[in-house]
Amino acid sequence: MDNCIFCKIAAGEIPAVRVYEDEDILAFPDIQPQRPVHILVIPKRHIVSLAHVAATDEPILGRMLAVAHRIAADQGSQGGFRVIVNTGEIGGQEVMHLHMHIVGGPDPVGPMLKRRIGE
Repeated sequence: MDNCIFCKIAAGEIPAVRVYEDEDILAFPDIQPQRPVHILVIPKRHIVSLAHVAATDEPILGRMLAVAHRIAADQGSQGGFRVIVNTGEIGGQEVMHLHMHIVGGPDPVGPMLKRRIGE
């Protein structure tokens, strides 16, 4: 995708601190971190979102999850972390290139979702 910022980062056209890289995936710090550890993990090949994956994408998705612990620990979140994959507009996806957020740090991440009033 010509205008995809994550494709440009993966291709080296836009600089990023690469905290993990192999032939299929790349991990780098989020430019607007929400936690002390906030890393994005992307497939180097353009996939729009989880709603657009095919069976042939299973090895890349598995790889992204398989290296999450190593990335989190290397970045200072040895005691645990959260993985978030926002999908589509309703899911809060802002960049239309599949990406996984690894968030953590020395303190608990907190509740996954805010509870609605009355629940």
